[in-house]
Amino acid sequence: MQFGQYPAPRHTIAHLSDPHLYAGDRLIFGKVDPEPGFARALERLRGMVTPPQAIVFTGDLADLGERDAYVRLREQVEPVADELGAELIWVMGNHDEREIYSEVLFGEASDAPQDRVYDIAGLRIVVLDTTVPGWHHGDLTEPQLEWLGDVLKDPAPHGTLLAMHHPPVPLPLNEASVIIELDGQDRLAEVLEGTDVRAVLAGHLHYSTSTTFAGIPVSVASASCYTAAPATLDRYSASVDGHQAISLVHLYDEGAGGVPGAPVVHTTVPIGEATEVAGFPSSVIEKLAPMSPAERRDLFSRKGKAARALRRQLRD
Repeated sequence: MQFGQYPAPRHTIAHLSDPHLYAGDRLIFGKVDPEPGFARALERLRGMVTPPQAIVFTGDLADLGERDAYVRLREQVEPVADELGAELIWVMGNHDEREIYSEVLFGEASDAPQDRVYDIAGLRIVVLDTTVPGWHHGDLTEPQLEWLGDVLKDPAPHGTLLAMHHPPVPLPLNEASVIIELDGQDRLAEVLEGTDVRAVLAGHLHYSTSTTFAGIPVSVASASCYTAAPATLDRYSASVDGHQAISLVHLYDEGAGGVPGAPVVHTTVPIGEATEVAGFPSSVIEKLAPMSPAERRDLFSRKGKAARALRRQLRD
């Protein structure tokens, strides 16, 4: 049911990143258990109003690249994806190891870059492996860029999302991260120019941020295990056990709402527990459905005690 100017989005994508799972019971930095945050992240997906058509994990799936960590990952994620009817899309991160990653997740061990293409009801999602074996910084080879150019040569029916681990973004709030940033961003920009790429999804930074790259929106999802604190006072850098989040991506058709363009909306969804202070039950939709747009506007937009009293009744 459409209540506002825009119709429902054409595509809904869940964007998670950096779970850093282990094969056994172990704490990151000797302090952080990655399991509870990952479980909360998956539970948030079950609470979405519109289930995602795909769940994209932008890397660092396993902290040490252990085989059993990837097995544990699949055991936790696949039942959720099946329940939601969502396709799973994995992306290599700098903590992942290509041969074990590809063997467990794709059934064939390979040390080649893990680049893949998916079709999600006309939306093309291109997975680009930005990892450099044996290192934590990112880069792209010339064969990879040639492959990407060939993939993007013909536009997809609903455009393309590019999913990668190392984000092509400036890092003004965390200078420590520039040492392990994505190299050769100028070469990537040349390939993306004039293509149908609508947004870039990335991770690696352990905090949520956004920008544009070569005129294309970039959304960096935070981590489910621990996060990097962008404002650290007297610390050069700091990691904290808090503020974890996932992201949602909603893609609209060209001209949605009568506005030129095809909107892509990125929403940061915190996964920490919080106390509800106000809200409406799901049953409110049944009460709003028979109302006219003018009646709904009158109920929710009008100021004054009478309108507040009516809205209070809907909360009960």
